[in-house]
Amino acid sequence: MKINSSLPPVGNTPDSGRTRGPAATPPRPESGAGERVDISSLSSRLQEVGAGEAPVNAQRVAEIKLAISEGRFQINPERIADGLLSSVRDMLGRQEASKSE
Repeated sequence: MKINSSLPPVGNTPDSGRTRGPAATPPRPESGAGERVDISSLSSRLQEVGAGEAPVNAQRVAEIKLAISEGRFQINPERIADGLLSSVRDMLGRQEASKSE
């Protein structure tokens, strides 16, 4: 495989003559610079839904923390692998469904 070097180098290089990267960040626009951001209605709805109760079972999290601290928590690699494979199958199925539409 050939490496394409058509992109400019990143970082300090002898031929660059200046610093690039985190130290050379562009200036921030002033507040009220006339830029406007519009959020779609779907995005607004998602923010409303997300602002509610977190989808975390706090009691279950506490139980797991206690089991870990007491050395009772057991990891089941087969269950983890099955869950990952199931997630991948679901994602691939959604991709195939969206391609056929």
